[in-house]
Amino acid sequence: MIPRVKICCIRSVAEAALAIRHGAAAIGLVSAMPSGPGVIAEGTIAEIAATVPPGVATFLLTSKRDADSIIAQQRRCRVNTIQLVDSVEPGCHAKLRETLPGIALVQVIHVAGPESLDEALSVAPKVNALLLDSGNQKLAVKELGGTGRTHDWRISRKIVESVRVPVFLAGGLTSENVASAIREVRPFGVDVCSGLRTNGALDEEKVKRFFAAAGQG
Repeated sequence: MIPRVKICCIRSVAEAALAIRHGAAAIGLVSAMPSGPGVIAEGTIAEIAATVPPGVATFLLTSKRDADSIIAQQRRCRVNTIQLVDSVEPGCHAKLRETLPGIALVQVIHVAGPESLDEALSVAPKVNALLLDSGNQKLAVKELGGTGRTHDWRISRKIVESVRVPVFLAGGLTSENVASAIREVRPFGVDVCSGLRTNGALDEEKVKRFFAAAGQG
């Protein structure tokens, strides 16, 4: 199976159009974060999301952890998918699903060791998909994505084989390593941010090379 490609850290309507033109199945729109690249204002997120055609997922990356704040943010931004980049409060997933029935929930698991498999198994029944990344929630200033680092793909493969929801793989992917990552992990989708940028801007040549390497060129 050729994996879906999600291009994250989209910053403008033009970047979204470029990503979709080359075959992105999803785009990532980053709201306020404690650290990391690609943060844009909620007004810009709403503007971009409004231009995305049906069939392409618009992921709101949120670091908020309580359901009420996340619900209010989704209603301001009008995206069709919420990417929870941090752990959330007890009962949050259930309240989001009840209040936002048409909105997909994607929980990020920051793969740090074998314990990440237990975390994935625990949360998978509560969401529509998982996304495996390389952040670090234990730092004084949390890293919740956009690190440009890979993690142990062997653990990611175990997660893919163990859960019953689709799994996206993120973390340091580029056109040079994405084919190896796909072979080793067998994810439903791959997610890329910094690997497609030059001097902060989405680079069309890097986008083309990434899609070709991911089997879609």
